[in-house]
Amino acid sequence: MQSAQTKTTYMALAGLFAALAAICSWISIPLGFTPVPLNLATLSVFLAGGILGGRYGAISLSVYAMVGAVGAPVFAGFRGGFSVLAGPTGGFIIGYIVAAFITGVVVSAAYKNTKVLFVTAGEDQADTMSQAGTLRRTILTVAGMLAGLSACYVLGLAWFMISTGSKFVPALVACVVPFLPGDAIKIIAGTLLIRKLKKHVIL
Repeated sequence: MQSAQTKTTYMALAGLFAALAAICSWISIPLGFTPVPLNLATLSVFLAGGILGGRYGAISLSVYAMVGAVGAPVFAGFRGGFSVLAGPTGGFIIGYIVAAFITGVVVSAAYKNTKVLFVTAGEDQADTMSQAGTLRRTILTVAGMLAGLSACYVLGLAWFMISTGSKFVPALVACVVPFLPGDAIKIIAGTLLIRKLKKHVIL
């Protein structure tokens, strides 16, 4: 059972990760053949879910989406407003919430067995855990991010097709294929960062 102070702390962290999502969205590169820009937003999604857990990770990205919906320029290209959510890229923004939740649930499960160790044994001893345990956590962390990313792509692709009238293959080429190499790099970076930071934020 979480105390009121703990809940307040995690809500504050959720706000911090919502701000991180905005910053990562601003770091974007428009691609001429698709309205979906290349940006770092999914990295912030992985970190929010992986570090805060499913519940607070989803809250964080929900805050991000709602702040953008009311007009704050937090989306890629410094855009804001409900029209962005209703536009071709809106499904991906909503997908961030689902992706953060899925990533958080899986990563929290991966670290569940080490929770007490992190709290009672201290950082030095926590880092001496078995190689097998470390491999297991790494595999589950990557799996969680892949599952979350897949859900985000499904939602984003479906809404892109509905809003633009695009067929599946052209939509796939425009919204998924060009981003896969970058997503692989984000997953690697996210795994390393979660491994470093997770021990300091225990749900």
